[in-house]
Amino acid sequence: MSIFRLRSSPSLTLAGALVSAILPAAAIAQQNTGRWAEASDPVAKQLIEAERKWAVLECEPSKVVSEALADDFVGTSPQGPIYTKKEALAEGPPEKAHDCKLLTARVRFYGPDLAIIYGKETSTRTAKDGKEFQRTLIWTDTWLKRNGKWQIIAVQDMTDPKH
Repeated sequence: MSIFRLRSSPSLTLAGALVSAILPAAAIAQQNTGRWAEASDPVAKQLIEAERKWAVLECEPSKVVSEALADDFVGTSPQGPIYTKKEALAEGPPEKAHDCKLLTARVRFYGPDLAIIYGKETSTRTAKDGKEFQRTLIWTDTWLKRNGKWQIIAVQDMTDPKH
């Protein structure tokens, strides 16, 4: 398993923490239909740059996981397991990959403190049999601004069925 959009073990406590974190923001979101970020929006640019760093982490190491993920973060891997920030940080070195790219990222704001980013990324990897293959992920990341800092509180990843 790898923190690079691969997740691990489920926990009811973590699910409860996620629900507790999202419910207040969801109440605000219900009152606000949201708005797509303009290309020039400085907050959207900042969030997309963090997403880019995570998308290319296996090709360009950075501290994006420790910096962008909230302490109560919960993610779901393309294979289905749920994982936390602590589990993500405990992972070993990243898998070898090349041609890592953030293909798309669209930001939708739901009030001043909640953003959902819909994205797609790709990388070329080596399978156990030594053959290279392209992995493309489609994901949805939930960002929450707390105490003046934007952090990812939840992600949902899936492999692109077309690749």
